[in-house]
Amino acid sequence: MKKHTALYCALLLASVSLAVAHAQTPAAARPTTATAPQPPAGLYAALGEKAGIVHLVDDFVERLVHHPRIGSQFKDTKPAPLKESLVNQFCQLSGGPCVYDGPEMGELHADMDINKGDFNALVEALQAAMDAQGIAFTQQNRLLALLAPMHRDIITVH
Repeated sequence: MKKHTALYCALLLASVSLAVAHAQTPAAARPTTATAPQPPAGLYAALGEKAGIVHLVDDFVERLVHHPRIGSQFKDTKPAPLKESLVNQFCQLSGGPCVYDGPEMGELHADMDINKGDFNALVEALQAAMDAQGIAFTQQNRLLALLAPMHRDIITVH
């Protein structure tokens, strides 16, 4: 439990610090959501490269579709394309050779009525999948810090 609290705090701090930096940056100089943050050195390797990311995403998607709180949001989702998209996204964000060419997060989630609790449940499922894959806590934080800014585009119900 302490580990998940610490991970949540790290995610929250990362999103707050990114929001502050975003607010202090002139609008013309701000990156768009399509511009990925610079990946931490070695993260791709720490995730097991593409094969490790595939295993992580397989576990993650299974947890999402069976999740008691948010599983229903995935009832009409085809798992294979979702997995492929997430693999490419995680691979690219972590510094791997993949290219995520899917829709922007805001466009993709606009009509899904996702609230903060839903987003937190998704993060919990990702943490559990990373734990199950044996990904070190430090590396989990590094990946979550890259994903954290997306909450602004994914949470549509405030």
